[in-house]
Amino acid sequence: MVDLVVRSRRAVLPGGEQPASVVVQGGKIASLLPYDAELPAAEDVDLGDVALLPGLVDTHVHVNEPGRTEWEGFASATRAAAAGGVTTIVDMPLNSLPPTVSVEALAIKQAAAAGQCHVDVGFWGGAIPGNAGEIADLHRAGVFGFKAFLADSGVPEFPPVGAAQLGAAMAEADALFVVHAEDPDHLHDAASSAAYGDFLASRPADAEHAAVATAIATAREAGRRVHILHLSAASALPLIASARAEGVRVTAETCPHYLTLNADEIPDGATEFKCCPPIRDAVNADLLWAALADGLITCVVSDHSPCTPELKRQDTGDFAAAWGGIASVQLGLPVIWTSAAERGHSLADVVSWMARRPADLVGLANKGRIAVGADADLVAFDPSAEFVVDAHALHHKNPVTPYAGKKLSGVVRTTWLRGRPVTGTAPTGRFLTLSSREGS
Repeated sequence: MVDLVVRSRRAVLPGGEQPASVVVQGGKIASLLPYDAELPAAEDVDLGDVALLPGLVDTHVHVNEPGRTEWEGFASATRAAAAGGVTTIVDMPLNSLPPTVSVEALAIKQAAAAGQCHVDVGFWGGAIPGNAGEIADLHRAGVFGFKAFLADSGVPEFPPVGAAQLGAAMAEADALFVVHAEDPDHLHDAASSAAYGDFLASRPADAEHAAVATAIATAREAGRRVHILHLSAASALPLIASARAEGVRVTAETCPHYLTLNADEIPDGATEFKCCPPIRDAVNADLLWAALADGLITCVVSDHSPCTPELKRQDTGDFAAAWGGIASVQLGLPVIWTSAAERGHSLADVVSWMARRPADLVGLANKGRIAVGADADLVAFDPSAEFVVDAHALHHKNPVTPYAGKKLSGVVRTTWLRGRPVTGTAPTGRFLTLSSREGS
């Protein structure tokens, strides 16, 4: 008798969407059988026409614990992730105190997270001025790579690096370096203003273009992998395409807000829309969608970067003073599915962008796919069900999101982590490290 069978007429497998029964034993996918296969199981779940997806992998999440746990914490962030069909997150090294820029800081963060995680959690390390000597030890300790900012991060304890400092960090470990690509020389001081257009003008596309060029040039010289985080400006896409054609190991991601929100529709004072780099216009979004479709942009991740309502300056609506970040880890799947379906994309496309490719980015071959031997991380997803976003009903610690009031398609009915339903009451998530990439 097997532990679990989950049946769906719309199982999204590596070969596409098809009827199937997913057989689970010992937390792993043991076999894939026809939808109506008969076999004894301790539990047999028939989803019918509700789709069965692999658990999503979100490699860009700011949990903020310890130090800024009032913004978000591991319990709330991972509960929200599971409710949104995300079964693996990789936590960013900044906004927590201390930032993850040393082995000691990594241990502090893991101690804070222990026993709280409802999904599996990996960690990024940070590359900042003066910590090049920590890079090799952090890499050996199991971080999935290193994040660096080329412009001000927004928090003083995680300062930006220049090209030479980024190159010095790259020289210390054959690791993946993920870069917030905005060039400070192309950014402008934003005057106090409630007009979104004024904030947008302070962070032009040229800033991303120049910083992407710097990141690529540094990776080319060092012979390292580089990944461009949260690409907003489509004008930088030809740089990435050209570099890849010449053999530079460069990839790029984008986020739901850059694909689905429109700068021209952001109301004055609506600081919940502020993020860095900024949301741009609809033409730019169309170009990002095209790059996603042809594989130039490899994945879609949340960049979940929440804060308290006070830090969003909702009282004044001042974009210059507000914290820049979008809270969305629970909403990424329906946000993307709603727009993807309208553009003629399939559930298989969404799974590729939000599950398999992010898993591949960090080398998690046992995540992000419904395949024999993979972890039984599964999601029952009703793609035709609709709902209106209620910020107060989300599991995010603070009810601030630009998607509030939006009507979306796609509801997560159940999320399984290694074959067990995630209830939000009993945390069963594990820590993932480089050494766990081939099996957890």
